Amino acid sequence: MRIAVCVKQVPDPETPPSQFKIDEAALAVVSPPGVPPVVNGFDLNAVEAALRVRETLAGQEVEITVLSVGTGFVMDVMKRPLSMGADRLVLVDDPSLAALDAVATVKVLAAAIRHTGPFDIVMCGRQASDWDQATVPLGLAEALDLPCVTLARSVQVQDSSVTVERVIVDGHQVIEAQLPALITFSNELGEPRYPNLRGIMAASRKTPETLTLEDLEITASDLEPALKLTRLFVPESGQECEFIEGEDDADAGRRLAVRLREAKLI
Repeated sequence: MRIAVCVKQVPDPETPPSQFKIDEAALAVVSPPGVPPVVNGFDLNAVEAALRVRETLAGQEVEITVLSVGTGFVMDVMKRPLSMGADRLVLVDDPSLAALDAVATVKVLAAAIRHTGPFDIVMCGRQASDWDQATVPLGLAEALDLPCVTLARSVQVQDSSVTVERVIVDGHQVIEAQLPALITFSNELGEPRYPNLRGIMAASRKTPETLTLEDLEITASDLEPALKLTRLFVPESGQECEFIEGEDDADAGRRLAVRLREAKLI
């Protein structure tokens, strides 16, 4: 069995707000000095899911390939899935991939998956922590003509099908899909495993495979954005605090109720 896991290098979501800067002219986030990027957290959930599938299929050979699209990759960051136990890391690296919209990202990822595949399962995080749009996995399933199950918290693989527990608002659904399929994973799966020393040493000896747009037969015109970003800014937030006083607590409570009714909040 062959499993592909799509991951993305993103700014660290734990970056202090005081260090988060926007270049409004360039329509880009400014990377804070001294704060390295990370692999998107939901994508690490997908890596963990792939590793669990391999553990449950102990009698079968399961190869896990991690794919990412972008540029300026930090190898110590991108090798984390390898140190967790993934077998291959494939990077589509080109300066023109620095600011793709979701449609162009789908085109490149789909081409990379076809180039390195075929795969029985494609796994993704539910969304990326930088833009939080959750559109790429759905578009990828459409481009690859695969059944798609989103927000998985567990997965079991049979001979030619997969059974997924899918998170919903008030519980979960159990869904079965035929392979090949695409599945997105949520943090309800559980914490991704922490790389041990053996895994870190093994990852240090592996060289990522690098693909170019030429390898994938993709041209610059293929990456024309379908969505145009016209403004990027940090919104200003202001608030006013009004203290409601009274002769005693009961009187203050009545006055508060009157004020809330005047504001049409109750």
